[in-house]
Amino acid sequence: MTEKEFDNEVKRLFDEHEKLITRPNRKKEGGNGIFDRYLYPIVTRDHTPVFWRYDLDYRANPHLMTRLGINTTFNAGAIKHNGKYCLALRTEGYDVKSFFAIAESPNGIDQWRFRNHPIVMPVTDDPEMNVYDIRLTRHEDGWIYGLFCAERKDKSKPDDSSAALASCGIARTKDLDNWERLDDLKSSAAQQRNCVLHPEFVNGKYMIYTRPQSGFIETGDSGISAGFCDTMDHAVLGEEKIVDPRQYHTVKEVKNGQGPAPLKTEHGWIHLAHGVRRTAAGLRYTLYLFMTSLEEPWKVTRRPSGHFIEPLGDERVGDVSNVVFSNGWIADDDGTVFVYYASSDTRMHVATTTMSKLIDYVMNTPEDAGRTQLCAARRDRMIENNLKIMAEKYPYIRI
Repeated sequence: MTEKEFDNEVKRLFDEHEKLITRPNRKKEGGNGIFDRYLYPIVTRDHTPVFWRYDLDYRANPHLMTRLGINTTFNAGAIKHNGKYCLALRTEGYDVKSFFAIAESPNGIDQWRFRNHPIVMPVTDDPEMNVYDIRLTRHEDGWIYGLFCAERKDKSKPDDSSAALASCGIARTKDLDNWERLDDLKSSAAQQRNCVLHPEFVNGKYMIYTRPQSGFIETGDSGISAGFCDTMDHAVLGEEKIVDPRQYHTVKEVKNGQGPAPLKTEHGWIHLAHGVRRTAAGLRYTLYLFMTSLEEPWKVTRRPSGHFIEPLGDERVGDVSNVVFSNGWIADDDGTVFVYYASSDTRMHVATTTMSKLIDYVMNTPEDAGRTQLCAARRDRMIENNLKIMAEKYPYIRI
């Protein structure tokens, strides 16, 4: 490749990237009345800047090869900052190392652009091998906190190259660019994942949602839990209370975990979580909602049955198939709620709804009846009532 051909190819790469970034997104037709999906994923690996992936020095890379490839962009924390919708994406290279990077949008739906530089997260005295799945919380103490999984090699098993330890890393920032690393969370659990800071003080203390684990994969007898600490500088949890336990033959029978920080409403805190169940095709991840008390956020007051968002269509295909996962959402002042979710550990999507719809869904969707006969009977009662309504109001509908 001559230098002129090289320059032309560089221009083509940037032109294609700009076309992708500026492509309008739109709602999919249909829907379920609860939320709207969108036609395109909002952030993919192709949205990452060209100059993150290619060495643009002709002398060093005359064939214009991808030098530092990006494999996936997923599991993003979310926050609105300085009028922009911001995602802190888990950005994974070809080397399977993840780092955080901020992408911004003017409307929360499309035109997502990465900041020029990724986050080079400071490390503790015991540097981790990998970081991922950050939850962003704007706390009433004035800081934006990021709680994330900090993964290290399990040195007690030197011959097992996959043995790992998961802890909760903690950092804070004012601008999403400059981060102060704090001590990792300390608790009585062997390992921790899916840790999320509650946005307000509770009885004068910081409250953290956790999932204590007996191993890197095994959750033991835990579910979504919560503990309290006096400071985030050296966060040490006392007793962890179970908030939302796992349950046999439900969407959370294998494990569950808190998604982003909950949203405050006059009726209670609305929580978004992921639940995992075992199927013949492997593990299936879906998202579900529940509500907790305003005064005691660790006490569940509403449990709508079943899942809220499931992987559909192309969302089911990716690095880890049949998965949706969320650790970020944004509630706007006008009542719009942007739910940011990843599909199959590969790409990011958005679903939009409203606070009033979420409240209706959480408060009026019945809880799981518990047994198939009771579930069928409840559905049958709704059908019978609907048939009467249809006969009176919609006699032209053929059934």
